[in-house]
Amino acid sequence: MTAVSLEQKSAAARTEQPMWTRPEFEAQIRAVGPERYHDLHPFHHMLHGGKLNKGQVQAWALNRYCYQAAVPRKDAALVSRTHDRDLRREWLHRIHDHDGLPPEEPGGIERWLILTDGLGLDREYVISRRGALAATIFAVESYVTFVREQPLTVAVASSLTELFAPKIHKERISGMLENYDFIDDKVMAYFKRRLTQAPRDSEFALNYVLDHAKSRDEQEACVDAVRFKCNVLWVQLDALYNAYVAGNIPPGAFRPEA
Repeated sequence: MTAVSLEQKSAAARTEQPMWTRPEFEAQIRAVGPERYHDLHPFHHMLHGGKLNKGQVQAWALNRYCYQAAVPRKDAALVSRTHDRDLRREWLHRIHDHDGLPPEEPGGIERWLILTDGLGLDREYVISRRGALAATIFAVESYVTFVREQPLTVAVASSLTELFAPKIHKERISGMLENYDFIDDKVMAYFKRRLTQAPRDSEFALNYVLDHAKSRDEQEACVDAVRFKCNVLWVQLDALYNAYVAGNIPPGAFRPEA
């Protein structure tokens, strides 16, 4: 996965083009989801359609924890870069959403650990990431690096896969509750909370990007950032499919009990 960069676009390759209008720019961003979001991935369809066994669902939850744990770190990286106090104030709640504000708000990471607890995984083992696929670690760390290093508006744009998230969360809630007898309502709490959090977050981020991209090149880089984030999510499912459906589990990775 190659991170996009305004600086990496050579002057020779650029052609002067007019900026997209605001509706055109938004349409370009939204068009990424139907083409690239990971709800199209075969592993996603197997997960929600009840086609996986418990060990395969455990592998998904364990590896997905690595992504959940990386989200507040990438958000903290973004907050540390901006002099815009309004942006910092707004973005800080994302960290609280994931890390929590005990005792009233346990946070998304804790809710994810309730899911892995419910699947019978040892919590310390999950948190350690020892059993995670190397591809998972590489993917999530590339996302943290992207947000830390890319121009600020482009970094914000990378979060806009949240525009497409409510649909996939609804599918997970209904599909997994219906198809797996080892899944109950309690362990699906993470996804239910994201049904309200994701639209709120994406609305702010979308308006920020639409307001702050000041050239066609910057607009295109923002759309590329959404594609990049879709790649981060997609490659994690590629790795899970290869390891736990095709049977190519790499050394050191989690191995479900027979």
